[in-house]
Amino acid sequence: MAVTLIVICSLVPIISLWMKRTKDQREMEQHSITPEALHTLLASNQDVFVFDMRQPLDFLADSEIIPGALRLSPKEVVANPSLIPKEKDSVVYCTCPSDKTIRAILHRALAMHFLRIKFLKGGLEGWKAMGYPVEPYQKPFHLDTGT
Repeated sequence: MAVTLIVICSLVPIISLWMKRTKDQREMEQHSITPEALHTLLASNQDVFVFDMRQPLDFLADSEIIPGALRLSPKEVVANPSLIPKEKDSVVYCTCPSDKTIRAILHRALAMHFLRIKFLKGGLEGWKAMGYPVEPYQKPFHLDTGT
């Protein structure tokens, strides 16, 4: 009896973690867009906003940006999601491992009923791997903000 209770108590956190991870993956998949689909949208002059939300040090290391994208600091967006238009189609991208920044932004955006936001699968690297254009980012910015 005691062994069974220990086994059950050990399995509950593992199952909970697996269920949360599955839910997060399903949410990310539902709110993602491939580089090919984004390229098609941009090429057809669809009204879509693209936001570069790489961490400042990542941005400093590789200051290329998707043409037409607006640079926003993830810290600013998590604090003030209204920087992304709620009633317009928007695509955001970053370069963080395991999409940690994007997941934080997704959870905040969904909590505020942002339903027209998508996240670029593979981020900027996925975009570049497909051979799609990038341009140098010419505007000055601070390492702790997106300006």
